[in-house]
Amino acid sequence: MIEGLNPALILIIGALLVPLFPQPWRRVYVIALPLVSMLQLVLHPFGTFAEASMYDVTLETFRIDNLSFIFGLIFHIAAVLGVIYAIHDDDPIHPTAGLIYAGAAIGAAFAGDLITLFVYWELTAASSVFLIWARRTESAFKAGMRYLVIQIGSGVILLAGVVLHYRETGFISFNEMNLESIGGKLIFLAFGIKCAFPFLHNWLQDSYPEATASGTVLLSAFTTKLAVYALARGYAGTDMLIWIGALMTAFPIFFAVIENDLRRVLAYSLNNQLGFMVVAVGIGTPLALNGAAAHAFCHILYKALLFMSMGAVLLRTGTCKGSELGGLYKSMPFTTVCCIIGAASISAFPLFSGFVSKSMIVSAVAGEHLTFVWLMLIFASAGVFHHSGIKIPYFAFFAHDSGIRCEEAPLSMRVAMGISAALCIGIGVFPGALYAILPYPVDYVPYTAAHVITQLQLLMYSALAFTVMMLWKIYPPELRSTNLDTDWLYRKGATEALLPVTALASQTTKDLFTTLAKLKEKTLGLFEKTVGPGAWLSRSVDSSGMVALTMGSLLVFLLLYLL
Repeated sequence: MIEGLNPALILIIGALLVPLFPQPWRRVYVIALPLVSMLQLVLHPFGTFAEASMYDVTLETFRIDNLSFIFGLIFHIAAVLGVIYAIHDDDPIHPTAGLIYAGAAIGAAFAGDLITLFVYWELTAASSVFLIWARRTESAFKAGMRYLVIQIGSGVILLAGVVLHYRETGFISFNEMNLESIGGKLIFLAFGIKCAFPFLHNWLQDSYPEATASGTVLLSAFTTKLAVYALARGYAGTDMLIWIGALMTAFPIFFAVIENDLRRVLAYSLNNQLGFMVVAVGIGTPLALNGAAAHAFCHILYKALLFMSMGAVLLRTGTCKGSELGGLYKSMPFTTVCCIIGAASISAFPLFSGFVSKSMIVSAVAGEHLTFVWLMLIFASAGVFHHSGIKIPYFAFFAHDSGIRCEEAPLSMRVAMGISAALCIGIGVFPGALYAILPYPVDYVPYTAAHVITQLQLLMYSALAFTVMMLWKIYPPELRSTNLDTDWLYRKGATEALLPVTALASQTTKDLFTTLAKLKEKTLGLFEKTVGPGAWLSRSVDSSGMVALTMGSLLVFLLLYLL
């Protein structure tokens, strides 16, 4: 352990060396790098380190406390699992971009000031987009460009907010802020974009399913959870977040139920789970903030596990469309079991990780007597069981026999899925280990009769509703289709609305160039007449003529001087 050395720098600088290693040493190196960085974090004492002065402000580039530690730890675990999962792929883009991305997210979590946060905030965007482009398809390129514009835009808004916040307060420390100032509002908006607030969320469903199988696993871990951390650090207790989060839990359910692309279903599900965390941050009590941190920790694991299982399916079958899959349990039994464990975890089954974290948030909401919000979270819990707990494993592995026969996932994928599944079960059975590293002291028991019975009733009735709808053939079928979301407004609607403006601009530009071309021709003609071959300015003048011209010029200057 080197005191004052930010683990983020180990990952970022070390990732730049990845392409220099030949196989198989590269595989050893990319696994060892995040493990060394995680060891640096675990052994490092809490406090503020690596302070630097810039003009008249002090930057705190490395701060470890209870809140940043748990996010830094789970980000490291996600980085290890991500590189193990992708180690079968010889493409150096994944480990290089992925480890820089992970390092940037970790660096942002340890930022003690808003300038340092901004630098790492933008680095997460610049590095993560390569995980989308690495798929090397036209749709991935376009989705990556849209993703990059939105993510960089979030950073620009953050920088504007930081400047105004400093002008209004004289401080740039990254601590509690409010929405009373313009700077605070802009910073809040920047966090909200990365957290995929309602109407700002479509970059997530647009880009994540277009990434590579390995890239999606890493993307699901860092960007949005970094935003949750930033909200918890800066805006804990902001009432607006309760209602924003409650809406986030509910609206993705309807899109996920009718979506055919199972990776896009998981992207909507990710949005749904973020809502639980945002609600908890909005409540802002110690129990709620512990619930937000615990749920972020668990969510990274079980969501990664679900994306891993769908990534393995995509790798072996070439598709993640529910209408084209089914019966894969025969060919991919290990992936099937891991997917079911991930589905049980996200559905908050007792003895799985989601139960011990989500129950904290629901209890915190009930403790504040927010009845309507509590009902929305219960509805959302039933909904997530429908679209992620049942729909994902059912249509991918059991719905019908698609006739696809393929190999099981590669060994590296199975190892990563196995570790993730073990952690999901381990945390669910022994929640004390997770509770011990939460930001505030924990006085909470998840396994009470009331908690367990209530959750089992919710899950069983939800399963019954799914079964009845399937038997009566009223459940939305898996069809080849395009589901319209709010991104239609700028991807299609704005394009159509701007067509007249575009046509006018095109015609104006054309007319301008035509006029310039005519002006060019006239100018060249004038030069041809005045200085071209045989023109009067290009004719030779004898000495007497030059003397006369000189005398004339002197006479003109003399008259001007006298006047």
